[in-house]
Amino acid sequence: MVARIPAAVVSVVVVAALAACTATTPEPAPSADFGRRPSGVATRTGPFESGPVKAPADKVWVGAWVKPEVWGQAGRRDAVAGVEKSLGRRFDVINTYRTFDEKFWTETDKEYVKRGSIVMVSWASGDTRSMLDGRHDDTIRAQAKRVARAKRPVMMRFRWEMDRPNLRATMWSPEDYVAAWKYTRRIFQEEGATNASWVWCPTAEGFDRGDAPAFYPGDDQVDWTCVDVYASSEYRPIDQLMGNFLKWAAQRPKPIIVGEFGVAREWGPERRAAWMRDATRVFKANPQIRAVAYFDSDPDDNPRTLHFKISDDEPAFAAFRDLAGELSGGRP
Repeated sequence: MVARIPAAVVSVVVVAALAACTATTPEPAPSADFGRRPSGVATRTGPFESGPVKAPADKVWVGAWVKPEVWGQAGRRDAVAGVEKSLGRRFDVINTYRTFDEKFWTETDKEYVKRGSIVMVSWASGDTRSMLDGRHDDTIRAQAKRVARAKRPVMMRFRWEMDRPNLRATMWSPEDYVAAWKYTRRIFQEEGATNASWVWCPTAEGFDRGDAPAFYPGDDQVDWTCVDVYASSEYRPIDQLMGNFLKWAAQRPKPIIVGEFGVAREWGPERRAAWMRDATRVFKANPQIRAVAYFDSDPDDNPRTLHFKISDDEPAFAAFRDLAGELSGGRP
């Protein structure tokens, strides 16, 4: 006969088991994989045809998106200035996000362009088919005129991460996206915005799935290739995370900008620092990479696996500071 266990005892055992499963474990030491010498994959050294934003010949530009504490021009200015002060240098590239109808050439855009930084406009598109129907021509032309007004080189990262599954309803298909890219670029040419270098930027995951390359508009349409790559739910070296992209980009005669990269808070300060030191080695091992931009942000309502701010994490930020120094100091 099997003895009957009281329900109260069962409840205690179950609760204890659940607590053991969800308990926080000590931060493990960085993996040995992060101490190896990465192999070069994207090894073209140029010179590259990269449009008005000429790729640097002997170094890597370092930049970022820095999320403001308070939205607006003053908040943006303070956010960037604060991180630059801690970094001990100005950013070469400043990423900025704009909705489809949100204006470029704001106060801070002007300030950053005037001081010599490259502003990268991450510009969300509209529905590709409605764009091709001409319904948004006024919006596109107005934005093109603002870009032309800058008169200095600007990066246009048109509808970045177009390969994301949650954008399929507005991208429709790779063919529609490519047609919308060409349509928009033609209008920019007509409006005299010839100071824009066009940056094509899917996700690293899109290359793992195999669907990102279909969105490529062609070497004659793209000035810089790009990828967004994160150690979020997986703690893996960056060259593994973007390995398939690097293999693809190595076949293109274009410089690379890593448009967004980040390592999640989930992994703790020491592991984040180790990941950043490894990223430095990877960027240096792939001379086709000529610019990188960190995503210094904890997006609202996201879990720790999608929080990437490092400017308040001294061990990780110290490693980023070293990255900026090594990359801007030139290639070996």
